Amino acid sequence: MQESMNYMFEAGFLGTRAPFFMDMVTLIVASLPLLVYIAILFARKKKYLIHALLQNVIFLFSVVLIAYFELGVRVGGGFKAFIAESGVSYTYASIVLGLHILIATITFFYWILIILRANYEFYKKFIPGRASSAHKILAIKTFMGIIFTSFSGIWVYLLLFVY
Repeated sequence: MQESMNYMFEAGFLGTRAPFFMDMVTLIVASLPLLVYIAILFARKKKYLIHALLQNVIFLFSVVLIAYFELGVRVGGGFKAFIAESGVSYTYASIVLGLHILIATITFFYWILIILRANYEFYKKFIPGRASSAHKILAIKTFMGIIFTSFSGIWVYLLLFVY
């Protein structure tokens, strides 16, 4: 398995110290708020089926991306290996990473909740309809979490591979 994963640790394409897999994940995470917003626009245009399909695809793709990222981090030696070449203090980077993990974890659980509820409510024809208001509230919280996860992930990337 190690041989087939060598490409992950080759030089990235963003011109930093980051390996390929970290550049790939960061680029996708940076674009995630835009992708989710595009899906939201379909709901605003009352194209609910397209909205639902896009949200499910984006969510599933994100789960696969998280697994890819976690594999790369574990095989690559973890945080300690990536912070070694950084000019940022270990403590500061650890705090930022901890904040990112907290935001990302809370967001992920909100995202799971809204995907499961929305799929059920859409199937039962509660949305659009009587459950729409609750769906929008949870959607706003989840979308804000995705934005904060994206920005904090970029912040971690900058600390580890640029500064």
